[in-house]
Amino acid sequence: MADWARRIEQGWYRGSPWLTPLRPLGWLVGRVARRRLARFREQAPVPPVPVLVVGNVTVGGTGKTPLVIALARRAAERGLKVVVISRGYGADAGDYPLSVSADDDPARVGDEPLLIARRAEVPVVLDPRRDRALQRAVGEHAADLVISDDGLQHYALPRSAEVVVIDADRGLGNGRCLPAGPLREPASRLAAVDFLIANGGPWPGATTMTLAPAPPTRLSDGESLPADAFLTRFPRVHGVAGIGHPQRFFRTLEALGLAVIPHAFADHHAFRPEDLSFGDDLPVIMTEKDAVKCRGFDDPRLWTLPVRASLPPGTLDAILDRTLAGP
Repeated sequence: MADWARRIEQGWYRGSPWLTPLRPLGWLVGRVARRRLARFREQAPVPPVPVLVVGNVTVGGTGKTPLVIALARRAAERGLKVVVISRGYGADAGDYPLSVSADDDPARVGDEPLLIARRAEVPVVLDPRRDRALQRAVGEHAADLVISDDGLQHYALPRSAEVVVIDADRGLGNGRCLPAGPLREPASRLAAVDFLIANGGPWPGATTMTLAPAPPTRLSDGESLPADAFLTRFPRVHGVAGIGHPQRFFRTLEALGLAVIPHAFADHHAFRPEDLSFGDDLPVIMTEKDAVKCRGFDDPRLWTLPVRASLPPGTLDAILDRTLAGP
């Protein structure tokens, strides 16, 4: 992560006096966001099929993707024809909308959409204009439920229900809007959503979600090892994370008993083989989102730690039922 970006983020979450001059801009962003929301409520279009938006009010990662995967898989289990739509951050597809397949190039379609397509095993449609992606999902894929990965602030997208995911570790930072703080919209926006999910711990009024690790898997050959067997074989590892909150991943590895040498990269970093060369033969274990970009490196040192969203019983069904009931 660039030094300037790290300094800004630290200021948002730990406090910094040099952000004070940015407060008027943050106030203005919040005022504009409130007006946009008010206009949307006055003129909210009715979606052609039930649409569930899974988003956040802060910049950076909060754990939305595992929740989207869990919701999509549960919807498919219930017999629904579900399609996930996404902006496709980091994608370079050229022509939109684009339907993602499990064997697509992550440089073309983005890391998160490809991960969702592979893990959820449902169609994924990319378009910076999510309303256009919705049209493709309904027209080409005959969806009877659409889940939008992010898009809470994309008010051109009609929706039936909204879920917001909060990182319980970092919360809302200093509570100010960009650029003075990490908020895309004022914190009052949380009162308007249908479900509030706190990733990693309790939060007032929220349902707690944890990310449960699965057995580590080697990228080159798909070998999986139970966590205790991996620890016995590889007690010391390089941990790699190009996500919004890399420290959470490193703590997950440490909770398994591993001695971790951490390497944090910018969110959505485009990895090259040399990025993962650390001058020794220790294994390198990374997030699933990073792994989709590194599977072609043919390096037996590379492993990934899959995670799944773990929620109280009935939570996924409650979210889906609310969405299917309509706005």
